Amino acid sequence: MKKLVAIVLLFISFSAFSQDPYLQKSNATAKEEAVKITDNYNLELSLTGEQQLLFQQKVEEFLIRRYKVESELKGREKLTVLYQLQNEETKEMNNILTRPQLEVYKQVKPNIQPLERVSKE
Repeated sequence: MKKLVAIVLLFISFSAFSQDPYLQKSNATAKEEAVKITDNYNLELSLTGEQQLLFQQKVEEFLIRRYKVESELKGREKLTVLYQLQNEETKEMNNILTRPQLEVYKQVKPNIQPLERVSKE
């Protein structure tokens, strides 16, 4: 019985410490764009050095996800998924930014990272 519990705990620990598959694949385009986006936000948010690094990594992670969505989906479905992705990104920025910075981030995000529009056909 102890061996069974040990094996189950071992498998749980493997899945708990696994890495995000989006971050395992480096994308030079996403990294360059993440740097530009972070610089634009930094003008508004006055990020600390540590915040800037974490912010840039988070932006890069979501850019890679965005590129995947844009290549696989079209129309309203793509826009819906991108909207959900943007909301998830905003929630995760809560762990990096202070409360006043987060409020400014929410205000300037539509200007710096706008969503596409679906045309009525």
